[in-house]
Amino acid sequence: MATVIAYVDGFNLYHGLHDKYGRRYLWLDLQHLVQRVRPSDQILAVRYFTAEVKDDPGALARQRTYLAALEAHSGVVEVILGRYQTKRMSCRHCGNVWTSYEEKETDVNIAVALVADAAASASDIALVVSADSDLCPAIRTARSLNPKRRMIAAFPPRRSSFEIRSLIRKPFTLAAVDLRNSLLPEVVTDPARGSVHKRPGKWR
Repeated sequence: MATVIAYVDGFNLYHGLHDKYGRRYLWLDLQHLVQRVRPSDQILAVRYFTAEVKDDPGALARQRTYLAALEAHSGVVEVILGRYQTKRMSCRHCGNVWTSYEEKETDVNIAVALVADAAASASDIALVVSADSDLCPAIRTARSLNPKRRMIAAFPPRRSSFEIRSLIRKPFTLAAVDLRNSLLPEVVTDPARGSVHKRPGKWR
């Protein structure tokens, strides 16, 4: 039995799920999903990298409910938060001004975790759930530090990366059957705090 640490790019996964399936699979049990993908292995940790939504209280509330449910339901999911940066944009032609949001630190956080865990020989397998080619330098560095540690890539729906394909042999796309069978319970209770987290109505 091999040991696995999964590195989940929350932004990449969320938008892949949303683009392909709408909100149907957003209430996703990441530990169960990783176990379905690697059924014969021991899942040591699922590191989930994301950033809190800005300027949308409803979306932020749903996101916080999900993050709390994830950590309450699983003993191996760890949430690592980056941040969103607000940018004022303007059109040089028409003069219109709008606010844009850029996710910061997530790629760096994933890269640091990949490299640190490789150096520490923290698991036999690193499972990267992302199709973001910005992670390629970290994948190369992690592999050079620990050539024996196997690297696996799982692409979110409607996401792919030629660069990652060139580095990791036989990447695959997360299958609908695995997503459909990896949803959290409708209601998750935190046994330590006694708090209750219900699946948002919009995520059905």
